Amino acid sequence: MPQAIAITRHQGMEAVELVAPDGARATVLLHGAHVLSWIPAGADEQLYVSPKTAYASGQAVRGGVPVVFPQFAERGPLQKHGFARTKPWQLVSAEQGEDDALAVLRLRDDAATRMLWPHAFEAELSVRVAGRTLEIELACENRGEAAFSFATALHSYLRLGDLDAASLAGLSGLRYFDSVDRSEKTQRVELLLPSGELDRIYEQVLERELTLHEQLPDGSERRLLIRQQGFEDAVVWNPGADKCAALADMPADGFRQMLCVEAATIMRPIELQPGESWAGMQILTLL
Repeated sequence: MPQAIAITRHQGMEAVELVAPDGARATVLLHGAHVLSWIPAGADEQLYVSPKTAYASGQAVRGGVPVVFPQFAERGPLQKHGFARTKPWQLVSAEQGEDDALAVLRLRDDAATRMLWPHAFEAELSVRVAGRTLEIELACENRGEAAFSFATALHSYLRLGDLDAASLAGLSGLRYFDSVDRSEKTQRVELLLPSGELDRIYEQVLERELTLHEQLPDGSERRLLIRQQGFEDAVVWNPGADKCAALADMPADGFRQMLCVEAATIMRPIELQPGESWAGMQILTLL
């Protein structure tokens, strides 16, 4: 029988510590339904969280997996990346099963959200950890009487030992919007070698498998498989040296320890009629 998991506290905030029977772990804050940590069975931490981030009501956590909803970046009238990542979510369930651990969190519209975004909705985030895989599913239902549209992303910060030793495979042939110089381009090569400021929205990534490669100091290679369902786009982001130094909640060299590879739907926002729902998932597997 599944065993219920109690709410704990992390950095003064309510959190759920998921532990699968095989030792795989994940930490999820109720603040923003924010996945803060993922440690696969027999491995080390795979997510990056800035040591300078604030853990405070109404503020976004820098790192982990922020939930971007219902707006991406500044592409709309709302605050950057919307309000979901700074709102308290309700814990629906958290339990350890025979071979995994699972938590489900929920966010519903309230008077504060309706002042910003006048729609009735229910969002759920499901986090499942088992073995060397982390699954994060975001679902949204239109609970109102009028249609609405939204953009969304799982803004995953993937940990690196050294950005210069990393590459991302699987994007060849895809069109992308380069947010740095605001132009449309096509990825011509198989391996993306991150350097400088990087901010790209790749389109039509649904059928792709991306792989983050990192050459380790001992000569071995770390490989992280990145898949997504429901999300049409993928964002690849690194602030680079100059922008990172200007971020108050990042150390100046923090850009060297992370690369964001985000499951997203941005270029064609999701449209829901009353009663309709949508779901998307990002699956991370340490190979």
